[in-house]
Amino acid sequence: MTLLGCGSKASEDNSTEDQNTEKLDRRVFVSKAQFERSKMALGHIELKSFPITVQSSGMIDVPPENRAVVSATMGGYIKTIPLLIGDKVRKGQVLLTLENPDFIRLQQDYMEVNEKLTFLKSEYERQKTMMSEHITSQKSFLKAESIYKTTLATYNGLRKQLRLLNISPSQVESGNVTSVVRMYAPISGSVTKVNVSRGTYVSPASSIMEIINNDHIHLELSVFEKDIMKLKKGQEINFKVPESSADVFAAEVHLIGTAIEDNRTIKVHGHLKNEEQAHFLPGMFVEAEIITDTTEVHAISETAVVAIENAHLLLKLNEITDDAYYFDQVSVKTGSTYNGKVALTEMPGVTTEDTILTKGAFHLLGGD
Repeated sequence: MTLLGCGSKASEDNSTEDQNTEKLDRRVFVSKAQFERSKMALGHIELKSFPITVQSSGMIDVPPENRAVVSATMGGYIKTIPLLIGDKVRKGQVLLTLENPDFIRLQQDYMEVNEKLTFLKSEYERQKTMMSEHITSQKSFLKAESIYKTTLATYNGLRKQLRLLNISPSQVESGNVTSVVRMYAPISGSVTKVNVSRGTYVSPASSIMEIINNDHIHLELSVFEKDIMKLKKGQEINFKVPESSADVFAAEVHLIGTAIEDNRTIKVHGHLKNEEQAHFLPGMFVEAEIITDTTEVHAISETAVVAIENAHLLLKLNEITDDAYYFDQVSVKTGSTYNGKVALTEMPGVTTEDTILTKGAFHLLGGD
């Protein structure tokens, strides 16, 4: 009986030792040397303010006043067009020259009308004086007045046409007639389109080139109808250009459209907070989040959570010895991310008091 008792006790001790060994085997072991060499870090779950956002997409654009399409007032043939796409121009700079014989005929008509007007004005004033002295008939006065005012209207119309063609009326009056006119830049900016080449005939309806001024750019976003009531002026916008970089930029809601588009969206106009941050170009596609409210959630650094298949794991500190750290794996459920933090929607088995491995967990667990 004594021998059997001793054997039973020895068996029980071995079983307990095996259970303890099994428990230690399930923990994640990290030596202090490895911890320091890999620059791992510890932290805690914190209560953080997370934004409630509305997802949207859109593009970088410029105000209509910063976009100009250059077209001819009268048709003509391109004589010179020295600019290329990407060239910068300043307001008033010569963009191209047009040539057309009709320009000469217009100037001739103006010169003829100008010469007639001097005589007709003199005749009108003479008839007016004679009418006041009852020397001439009212019919003669009205005829002189009609001819003078009709010719004056023609004169003013031709003068305006010359100015639209950038031809100086005073130069024409001096006898300087030209078949070539210059076209000037209506705004400062960069040439984004050139639709013609030398010798091309252009009509007043033709678009010769386009100039865009990038000094002020903005966001044009489309928000779905279901989210319209959540929007208001002044809300913050976080956006990125996915085709260009992963950087996130800041803007704010400036205007909200008042009409629903055919695709059940509404236009939202956003102003960038720092336009000099990046080299944005009109037409760039953007993905944006409009922050409509905030909520308090439990959160931790994104690097603390490791995704393995359909699970998300944290490493909770279990024990510290002289030369090692021991961690337990804890399964959690995650929500949205913000500023490098991830929200924890469910976290059984871990509290804000527990110490978590916030940096280096991925390499230990080998997540996706």
